Amino acid sequence: MSFRKIDIDAYDEDVLLEGELCEPDPRDPAQVLSDAKQKQAAVRSTLAKGDIPGALGIALDSIPYGPNVEEAKNLTLQTVVSILNSTKSSEINNVVKALSQDAQDTLMKYLYKGMGMPGWGDVSGSVLLGWHEKLTEVAGTGCIVRVMTDRRTV
Repeated sequence: MSFRKIDIDAYDEDVLLEGELCEPDPRDPAQVLSDAKQKQAAVRSTLAKGDIPGALGIALDSIPYGPNVEEAKNLTLQTVVSILNSTKSSEINNVVKALSQDAQDTLMKYLYKGMGMPGWGDVSGSVLLGWHEKLTEVAGTGCIVRVMTDRRTV
């Protein structure tokens, strides 16, 4: 038996598993997907009225996280990116200031996720970088640190 084929983590009682890093989303994956679809419809109607801060607040409320909800995560990312793309650059500061600290942190998570997926959907790097700049101006660098250390990925 080769030593390279032995899984030493199986013998270590102090091994840290992915599921132990954060609490999973308590909702059922089907319910999470249904909630994401309902939020997407609510965001579209709010955007049609021209209420960008309201639409962003809806999209960033009770986000899907944890395993087994990838479809809901992607749908929520699409929703957030559509809001970001439909916002004029002169309005970004006011929109970011209207968000709570938790919502600002969540928005930063989605900005980083969008930056990590080049060529995906209608993700535009310049739009994401513009939002990142304005969000960092308003929320400070603490927002970046909180996002980087949070184990709940979007």
